[in-house]
Amino acid sequence: MSVIQPVTPESLHEAALLLCAGQLVAFPTETVYGLGADAANPQAVARIFAAKGRPQDHPVIVHVRDGADVSRWASDVPPSALRLIEHFWPGPLTLILRRADGVPDAVTGGQDTVGLRCPDHPVAQALLAAFAEAEGSGALAAPSANRFGRISPTLARHVAEEFGDQVPLVLDGGKCQVGIESTILDLSRGMPMLLRPGHIGPAALARVLGEAVWLPDGTRIESDGVVHVPEAGRAPASAKPRVSGDMIAHYAPHTPMTLVDGERLNEAAQAMARAPGRVGVWSRVAPPAQPGVLWRQAPESADVYAHELYALLREFDASGLTHILIEAPPHSQAWAAVRDRLGRAVAGSGKS
Repeated sequence: MSVIQPVTPESLHEAALLLCAGQLVAFPTETVYGLGADAANPQAVARIFAAKGRPQDHPVIVHVRDGADVSRWASDVPPSALRLIEHFWPGPLTLILRRADGVPDAVTGGQDTVGLRCPDHPVAQALLAAFAEAEGSGALAAPSANRFGRISPTLARHVAEEFGDQVPLVLDGGKCQVGIESTILDLSRGMPMLLRPGHIGPAALARVLGEAVWLPDGTRIESDGVVHVPEAGRAPASAKPRVSGDMIAHYAPHTPMTLVDGERLNEAAQAMARAPGRVGVWSRVAPPAQPGVLWRQAPESADVYAHELYALLREFDASGLTHILIEAPPHSQAWAAVRDRLGRAVAGSGKS
């Protein structure tokens, strides 16, 4: 099994030396645990892809220290990026920018863009500092520390259970505060486009930018919060880069999973409970007494729901269930990131 260590000056130094030697280290961020390698070392980054089973053309996000010079990684840092960095970094926001010369293709998936973020977690920042002091590059390529397409980890033990001895060191920073991956905003194509929803929503981004933020479906959120929905069949034609978490099937449990509208949930659970096996249900309504059903009550707040989501899916996946039923969340902007993760989890569920 991976070695889980508490965070001490000694364990941080050990982690930094491992990174300098091209090895992998898992560490907590405010979103999920990351599987880190020296972002400037293509051979080290290749270890991430091998451990995760990740497609070679799928880019990884580069994590940098607070106050780092992003021009080391990005060739064009527009004023809009600087405004967002000042306001939201450290924090759960990844910016897609034009890559600088010398950034390994292993990081970018061979594209002309790179994803950068500054994590808002004291352990992540301490590790980045220790890595720089050990004469490393000071930046870590770090996708989520799980097998590709599976449930992201929010606890150190999730990482150890996932990888065994493939990851020599996991720094234990407790449970991740946000619980789902960062918001991804593309600033490389001229108009700010949200490529992955997260804890920081498009309205907040537009407000800081002072200009509209676009969604891939053509919806536009103005800086004053006004939402413009495109006419049917009309979406922006501009190309967008590949980014982490944009696969249709992702964040998925091995157990088959279905989203069900609230008014149909109890009926669906009863029907499935009549078949052999047990059913897991996550709903915002109080659980009824039902034989054969493992019912968990979900939080009413979107932020708290996101914080609990992956741990709940892992619990269900380890419970020997035949099916998972999740009450479909509300269709509001506050729940956009949760809806995104749940939809991709359903698409990838039930596969070995």
